[in-house]
Amino acid sequence: MFLRKKKKRRVEPRFGTTGKPDKTALAVTDADRAAPPPRRRGARSAARSSAASEKKGRGKRARPSRRAARGSRGLIGGLFYWSFIFSIWAGVAAAGVVAYYGAQMPSASTWAIPDRPPNVKIVSAGGTPFANRGATGGQAVGLHEMSPYIPQAVIAIEDRRFYSHFGVDPIGLARAMARNIAEWRLVQGGSTITQQLAKNLFLSPERTIGRKVQEVLLALWLEQKYSKEQILGMYLNRVYFGAGSYGVEAASRRYFSKSARDVSLPEAAILAGLLRAPSRLNPNRDPQRAEARAQIVLAAMREQGMVSDSEMAAALSRPPTRANAYWSGSHHYVADAVIEELPALIGQIDRDVIVDTTLDLALQQAGEAAIRDFIAQHGEEHNVGQGALVAIDPGGAIRAMIGGVDYASSQFDRAREARRQPGSAFKPFVYLAALEQGRMPHSVRNDAPITFGNWSPENYKGKYFGAVTLSTALARSLNSIAAQLIMETGAETVVETATRLGITSALKANASLSLGTSEVTLYELTSAYVPFANGGYRHVPHIIERVTTMDSEVLYERRPDPRRVVQADIAGMMNAMMTMTVREGTARAGRFGHPAAGKTGTTQNARDAWFVGYTAQLVAGVWFGNDDGAPMDGVTGGTLPVQAWRQFMTVAHEALPEAQLPGVTPILVVPKPRPDRMMVDLPPGPDATTTASTTNEPRPAADVGTTQAVRQRTVLDVILGR
Repeated sequence: MFLRKKKKRRVEPRFGTTGKPDKTALAVTDADRAAPPPRRRGARSAARSSAASEKKGRGKRARPSRRAARGSRGLIGGLFYWSFIFSIWAGVAAAGVVAYYGAQMPSASTWAIPDRPPNVKIVSAGGTPFANRGATGGQAVGLHEMSPYIPQAVIAIEDRRFYSHFGVDPIGLARAMARNIAEWRLVQGGSTITQQLAKNLFLSPERTIGRKVQEVLLALWLEQKYSKEQILGMYLNRVYFGAGSYGVEAASRRYFSKSARDVSLPEAAILAGLLRAPSRLNPNRDPQRAEARAQIVLAAMREQGMVSDSEMAAALSRPPTRANAYWSGSHHYVADAVIEELPALIGQIDRDVIVDTTLDLALQQAGEAAIRDFIAQHGEEHNVGQGALVAIDPGGAIRAMIGGVDYASSQFDRAREARRQPGSAFKPFVYLAALEQGRMPHSVRNDAPITFGNWSPENYKGKYFGAVTLSTALARSLNSIAAQLIMETGAETVVETATRLGITSALKANASLSLGTSEVTLYELTSAYVPFANGGYRHVPHIIERVTTMDSEVLYERRPDPRRVVQADIAGMMNAMMTMTVREGTARAGRFGHPAAGKTGTTQNARDAWFVGYTAQLVAGVWFGNDDGAPMDGVTGGTLPVQAWRQFMTVAHEALPEAQLPGVTPILVVPKPRPDRMMVDLPPGPDATTTASTTNEPRPAADVGTTQAVRQRTVLDVILGR
């Protein structure tokens, strides 16, 4: 038999001396565990049976299990947990976006407010501002200088928490985001006034995340660097109000013809309402819509306590504000001319300036009324679509300039830019050249059909008058006599004469020039008549008298520049001759009670009709026609242009005394030619095909070979009645 080895028993270490179990023995109980041990299958079934019995015993008094309570608390905790995590990551993402787009911006140490675009304030001769030009269209106005209703209205409708936020309005931004999400499109931006200013100063108008981030950063910088008043002032002087007007001053003058200092409560509401949609809410374009928006602004002001009930009621009870049609005034033609000329006088415009002009607003309005009235009354009947007027005083100062019927519909300046054939209105330069070569007003020529080579000029309606003096020929605008004179004097001489007096357009030196076939502008033609009115001096026509800064620093001041271009006695002869044009010639419809002279002009097929007339105080030229060169119906220089000129000059001379033209006495005596003998002062030119003499009787010795001094004395004797 094998001996079985005795199995060893494991002896557990114990504390204590007795063999009984020690309550202090080292052992792990269920209470010591992090989680209860899993129950055995049998134990779990027993627990279920016990729980069921207990529940059955309690009946309806059973309570929710602890497990259900723990599940509910776990769901809420989970939502809170994941929301917290999402917020952290959203913040990290937002910080990353800000860092990314912020890194693309220049260093904050280099940020600076860009200079406001300079404004040109244009003032009449009487000191009244009548236009602003420049990128802004108006000068800057301090916050304390403008009507208090303007900043109140803008804050009420654009940024009611302007004085409490730090550049960004979280409440407004959240509201805008909620609405955008609800509409599923970008309908509201939530930008503060500070953000809008930042956008206007530094950023492009595109709507992107990057631009919005940069806008916020710039707004925070603006709030840190400038006060609320400074920010609001910069905003109101730069924001766009529509119709080309930037800033409240430009908008106030454009829509209400007044300064921002004088804007009323209803007008301020209209201006503030424009900011939402400057084009759609333009009071010139849609006054009803602009008024409806203004009422919303007023309600916002009342809600925030900016206006009282009585003020709001008074504003609402007024009829809708009818803004003036800003661009309809003819003075804008003058403003455009000023802006074109200004850089040549002061160089680059880099700050606000004030331009004092020679414009007389009363004369400007009278000229505009004359052109508009005659177009309105006769335009359709006579197929006349346009007209222009220029008035210049004897010193060369432009007192009125109307470039068309309506500036709003066409900014093309027909006074300065339209080159048209002047017709017979050019003849005074032909006669002047003839007088300067020794001919006299009472010199005689034969008015009859003539031919020069292939050219056969004809009189109006084919009427001829035989032996006539040069005075009569000019008064009746006889083409054959003008053609004879240019052939005698030479076309080049006539070109030099006209250029010397002020014609700047290129002239063709040919015989037909005597009938005004070379194109000129009304502006230069009128200025070339000025030496007749002042006794022979040319002054460069000018509209700008002085240019100063806002601090009264003089940048330019005009100095008189008279230059004699016609001898005094010759100017007197011309005045005597052209006086007859108004007294008994083609311009006799222009008589208005003051000594006046001038010359009419009509081009072929009545495409252009002119009259340039003058007194000792004012020279005025008028043109009527069509932009496309279409012929007019029954219009000549002696009809509409003379009538409009008379209407204008009557107003212009209301407060002026009568004054004789230089070298002309109240009564002009010109001897009539004898039918059997004509005075010939110079032999005809070698290329002439006709002779001035109609008889074989010898000419008096005094008529041929007489010195120029004798001729001048003879003419002056006639003019002075001796």
